[in-house]
Amino acid sequence: MADLILFWHRRDLRHADNVGLAAARQRSQQVVGVFCLDPGILQKDDVAPARVTYMIGCLEALQEQYAKAGSQLLIVQANPAKRLLELAIALHTKAVFWNKDVEPYSRERDRIVASALRDQGIEVVTFWDQILHEPKDLTTGAGNPYTVYGPFWRNWSGKPKSAPLPSLENAIGLSETEQETAKQAGAIALPSAKDLGFVWTNPLFLEPGEVPAKARLEEFCDRAISDYGEQRNFPANPGTSQLSAALKFGAIGIRTVWAATLEVEKYARSDEARDGIRVWRQELAWREFYQHALYAFPELAEGPYRTPFKEFPWQNNEDHFQAWCEGRTGYPIVDAAMRQMNQAGWMHNRCRMIVASFLTKDLIINWQLGEKYFMQRLIDGDQSANNGGWQWSASSGMDPKPLRIFNPASQAKKFDPDAEYIRHWLPELRSVDTADLVSGNLSAGDRDRANYPAPIVDHNQQQRRFKELYQRQKAGEQTPNTPVD
Repeated sequence: MADLILFWHRRDLRHADNVGLAAARQRSQQVVGVFCLDPGILQKDDVAPARVTYMIGCLEALQEQYAKAGSQLLIVQANPAKRLLELAIALHTKAVFWNKDVEPYSRERDRIVASALRDQGIEVVTFWDQILHEPKDLTTGAGNPYTVYGPFWRNWSGKPKSAPLPSLENAIGLSETEQETAKQAGAIALPSAKDLGFVWTNPLFLEPGEVPAKARLEEFCDRAISDYGEQRNFPANPGTSQLSAALKFGAIGIRTVWAATLEVEKYARSDEARDGIRVWRQELAWREFYQHALYAFPELAEGPYRTPFKEFPWQNNEDHFQAWCEGRTGYPIVDAAMRQMNQAGWMHNRCRMIVASFLTKDLIINWQLGEKYFMQRLIDGDQSANNGGWQWSASSGMDPKPLRIFNPASQAKKFDPDAEYIRHWLPELRSVDTADLVSGNLSAGDRDRANYPAPIVDHNQQQRRFKELYQRQKAGEQTPNTPVD
């Protein structure tokens, strides 16, 4: 009889190209999956209904894949340190396998779970899966973690990448007796997002599951990747991969994604196509850069990387913040982007930078408020990427030079010149002249007819004010944080 191995799924909701799951299957034919609905995560105040809805859909698809492979994916809902231990003991589990995470909460949770399992004589085996290179293998010449993206990219891009791993096949699941034992130990039917208290009634931006994620990757590589370098910044165009939610939950493996870029590169017929592939790879590297950064500097989850900016004199006007959240700032490109996120649970990346710059540099509101609001709305909300992007926009994080302040009108003119994106998300302004929509210089009459607000701040005035505050803080800057083991 094969030894029973439990594979604990977390951010790897797929059966193919899964490092830990492939290793578990290689070790034993009897591999059973388990996913824990962790109240330590679900009861936080920054959980997006769209994200939970997508996650539940991925779990439903994964249960079907396990069944096809001959096994089961068990669902439990409780503190993993308690429920996972009880389940493993009840099923006489030989070992529990899982893939590591970079987030501070997850790392501490995993340490507690691992200790509890080992105390009961249950083997714990862990792997790196969500990144192409684990942190210890990608450091500066002095052996330190990277704090600047450019050198990270050069090192990261030059290292060989692992190939995708096989799917789970020909596994053995639990017997009927063992399934009953699992129920007694806390295994439950997969609840809906509504059962968990999360209601999302709009269409999901990406259909959940591994099969739709692979289909999206194939479609992107067939069409948009060759023009990605040119088209990725235009929010009205379908020029991005839209795989961020799948990557956040691991509905697709990062090695599968990388292998797809190698395959399409073989058939690239122009420098423009090769440039598009390279630029998308750079975005994958940005994702991994922020993951490495959060792993090396877990304190990033609590505040700025640059110490003086912990005391930055943010104005934090509550009325301005609510106007920003609701897409009522009087700046069309900003408001269109916020409406997109509120209604679709997703926002184009160029627009994420525009609205983040506006919140921090125009409204002079603490980036952490924006970071949290994004997590409360985004289907792809990911702590490392979200934190890294917000600190980049606020100039409080790594690689802060030059000081970046986005002019909403300039951004709209360059990336939404025909106001297609603005008109789509601000339908009340559809009849307004394009030049006025792009510049944001709407007449009082146009605003009144559309019930659209006047600008809540003056960009030029606020830009000067932020620069003054920034220079004062920068004058007191000292050596930034050092990595924590």
